Amino acid sequence: MSGNETIRIGGLDNGERVSSRRLEERIQQAVQDGARTIDIEAAGQHGIGGRLWVARTEPVRVTVRGAVGQRLGSMGCEGTSIEVMGPASEDVGWLNAGADILIHGNVGGGTANAMAQGRIRVGGNIGSRGMTMTKQNPRFTAPELWVLGSVGDYFAEFMAGGTAVVCGFNAQNPANVLGYRPCVGMVGGRILVRGPYDGFSQADARLDPIDDALWQWLVDGLADFTAALGKPELAAALSVREEWQCIVARGPYEKTGKTRRSISDFRRNVWDRELGMGGLVGDLTSLDRSPIPLITTGELRRFVPVWENARYAAPCQSSCPTGIPVQERWRLVRDGLVDEAVDMALAYTPFPATVCGYLCPNLCMQGCTRNLQRMKPVDVTMLGKAGVRSDIPALPPLTGQRVAVVGGGAAGISVAWQLRMRGIEAVIHDMEPLLGGKIASAIPESRIPREVLDAELERVRKVLPHIHLHRKLTKDDFEQLRADFDFVVLATGASKPRMLPVPGRELATTALDFLRDAKSGNGKPCKRVVIVGAGNVGCDVATEAARLGAESITLVDIQTPAAFGKERDEAEHVGATFRWPCFTREVTADGLVLTTGELIPADTVVFSIGDAPDLDYLPDTIATERGYVTVNDLGQTTDARVFAIGDVVRPGLLTQAIGAGRKAAGAIADMAEGKRPVSDTREMVDTARIKLEYFDPRISGFDDLERCGEACVSCGACRDCGVCETICPQGAISRRDLGEGRFEMTVDGERCIGCGFCAGACPCGIWNLVENTPLE
Repeated sequence: MSGNETIRIGGLDNGERVSSRRLEERIQQAVQDGARTIDIEAAGQHGIGGRLWVARTEPVRVTVRGAVGQRLGSMGCEGTSIEVMGPASEDVGWLNAGADILIHGNVGGGTANAMAQGRIRVGGNIGSRGMTMTKQNPRFTAPELWVLGSVGDYFAEFMAGGTAVVCGFNAQNPANVLGYRPCVGMVGGRILVRGPYDGFSQADARLDPIDDALWQWLVDGLADFTAALGKPELAAALSVREEWQCIVARGPYEKTGKTRRSISDFRRNVWDRELGMGGLVGDLTSLDRSPIPLITTGELRRFVPVWENARYAAPCQSSCPTGIPVQERWRLVRDGLVDEAVDMALAYTPFPATVCGYLCPNLCMQGCTRNLQRMKPVDVTMLGKAGVRSDIPALPPLTGQRVAVVGGGAAGISVAWQLRMRGIEAVIHDMEPLLGGKIASAIPESRIPREVLDAELERVRKVLPHIHLHRKLTKDDFEQLRADFDFVVLATGASKPRMLPVPGRELATTALDFLRDAKSGNGKPCKRVVIVGAGNVGCDVATEAARLGAESITLVDIQTPAAFGKERDEAEHVGATFRWPCFTREVTADGLVLTTGELIPADTVVFSIGDAPDLDYLPDTIATERGYVTVNDLGQTTDARVFAIGDVVRPGLLTQAIGAGRKAAGAIADMAEGKRPVSDTREMVDTARIKLEYFDPRISGFDDLERCGEACVSCGACRDCGVCETICPQGAISRRDLGEGRFEMTVDGERCIGCGFCAGACPCGIWNLVENTPLE
């Protein structure tokens, strides 16, 4: 749907009035589908035009004709503009938070009630209690109410902010344009009024001169107001300075008649005068009563700030199974070191472009703190895709230690890559002639461009030796590897597809075989395809089936489909449909028969219910459970010199297999050096410490790396922004240069008062306020 196209929505269905809730759902759905200009023929529905949140970034214009119900534009947000071609009912702009509302006729009571931002303009008169309980946040533009005619009783009751303009043109009561008892309880804001009025609450408001700046603002606003109403000729008649007056709220001291009094003045003139020197205990003690500081420093502070830079892991890094410090990469981008930011990924994964750029569901972006405020997460895929240009990193000399890696898929390549980065020779043994496992043989090219995968595999081949076994691994082969190498890593994956034990299963094919044939060019043409198992692999089968000419593609599952992300989107894009719950009874030449007796016609039935590891080569000394190898948290099996990673341990994502390879490589390298393996035990930074108020929530996307770098909050890692230095009221915080680009923020305890401003203002959550250690 084009955003420039006008969408028309009616308030009647076959002559029957549509409920207010149903009409709002239709408006919200239209906006969600891309409509930005909406014409509504109302039939008395309430709440029209409110809560269109997308308007904050993509303006939405709503035109309303017909009978308008209550609360038009209520909770309206910035970017929403509403024009009513006639009158409106009560509570127009109730709780308005930014919408621009224009009404060509009269309006009922409660107009602008509790409005905090935005503008309401009325081409007639309004009812009672208009502009009541308004408010104003000084960070945002003050709310405005413009009335061409007059207002009803109790106007501006408890008004606390904003500006009201009452023009008095064709007023309903020409002798009193402000109605009965205006301004009662008024504590903020101002009213510009033209014409006679019968007094206002003198205890709460007073008249104030209109200076030149305010007059110019009023004249400009009147010109805009009358033009919007289609009555520009009125501007000159209304712009006579002598006819206008300004009413403003009295301050709290004006209302009480009291003056400000300091604490010292209170002590001298009230406390000591009434109770004598020593106050309540003056007759009991002769202690020195000279003033002591109310705000203490040094050891007397109750709390002290602590700079906890890099103590906690960022949510993106904690969410990434490979452990890539994403926030550190964006810091390098901010420092202008884009190539270094791109190349950093090679220290964590051999597939920065293939996986991070294309195949990963981007768990780091899902974990991004910006999501907490519905901000667009920083797009790491741009950094990932750029990784295809990265060259081979500098390799340390070999130590003489050797490791056999069985399996040349993502997990096997990852552990071998990480071992070589530590100076350990890792030799990959695989049954396939080419490296890459399912990435190379089964994942469709629609998800990963061939040239990207080929470039990254070529980089791997230049670093890692590869032995093609030419046959299935046996127990004797495994024992020989264990004897020839210092360690063995099992990364054989899950290569045995599961089949349902139903009649006719021999007529079906497995997802792995289907995808391998399709990618190698041996895929058979198909017209009607049924896929049993609606996970992401099933979605890959669907997209490949469509490429091979399938006209009907159905994915069935016994439960809610597990597919998500790009894979499901692409399957739905090619016309695949999902059905559940469905239970298979048998496979026939005509298709898939369900336990209900229904036949889903198909010339191709594919089972995509997962794969199982082939563990026939393992000795009894290596424990297994339910068909998978048992390991500890480092990937170590019950044989201390044998590790297992990837799908041979448990099914998972490519990034999880790569991360397991990195963890196992670290443990092996530590053991080879005689060290005890240690994992990264850092906790994730508490997201409540992160301050997103510094970042623009209206940004809906990123088009370059520099903008991504600036948008990264750098959770848990200091951005060196200087906010803490600037905000410290005592100037107790200073930056200490440690050389080689390193630094730290230090606190002068004799100046610090423990106020916590640094912790409260730090955007990255680096500062923590902890209780001071008690004196001995």
